[in-house]
Amino acid sequence: MPELPEVETTRRGIAPHVEGREIREVIVRQARLRVPVPEDLVDRLVGATIAPLRRRAKYLMVPIEGGDGPPSTLLWHLGMSGSLRIARLGELPKKHDHVDVVLEGGAILRYHDPRRFGFVDWLRGDEAQDSRLSRLGPEPLSDAFDGQRLFTLSRGRRMAVKPFLMDNAVVVGVGNIYASEALFLAGIDPRRAAGRISLERYERLASAAREVLAAAITQGGTTLRDFVSGTGEPGYFAQRLNVYGRDGQPCQRCGAELRRVILGQRASVFCPHCQH
Repeated sequence: MPELPEVETTRRGIAPHVEGREIREVIVRQARLRVPVPEDLVDRLVGATIAPLRRRAKYLMVPIEGGDGPPSTLLWHLGMSGSLRIARLGELPKKHDHVDVVLEGGAILRYHDPRRFGFVDWLRGDEAQDSRLSRLGPEPLSDAFDGQRLFTLSRGRRMAVKPFLMDNAVVVGVGNIYASEALFLAGIDPRRAAGRISLERYERLASAAREVLAAAITQGGTTLRDFVSGTGEPGYFAQRLNVYGRDGQPCQRCGAELRRVILGQRASVFCPHCQH
């Protein structure tokens, strides 16, 4: 599943090709996504201009100015296997290329989603009032996220620290891969109860989460089977993973065999020697 770094990589990759461009045509080949494509998508987009893109958690926000209707924002979610990339006029669509936004100059913003778990929808009204966004925690690379927040919210919590860190109400965008890697860097056993971890260790964990996510964004996201960036290139962060997907292999730090457990219905790999 594309996580926060993959969505941020996509935003950065497609932004230079779409921002400030007028929309000339919209082609919807498959409207039955997780949320049906809005029926007025074509009417409201054609003739409008794309403003600077934003990202909130794993949502890509595409502000729309002009056209038929008041200023609005497209809310794009890539689901389990979706990708947004730049194609060119004359480049034939592939199977599972569901939506094309054709721009002045010949660029096409093309949405590809084999599993159709993603969606494009309107963000209506204030962002803070939208049910999909209103309950989200802070961005992990912002000043609002730190060890003190983790420590405060974890008091009295018996759940394991791994699913606690992945809770979007606590902090957004720390998915399974990045939580595993951050816990390894911080030396924390993912099975440990969230409420039993000290402030000092949470400060290390917050720092590790920021380090892992920043590195993944810099390197283009994690190489997942289905993920490609906005320019069609795969990410490269998977080459540097310490624990995720490496169960049974030796720890790159101490040589101990990495173990795999299930926490919150998600697989988690850790080093029993380095993490405690």
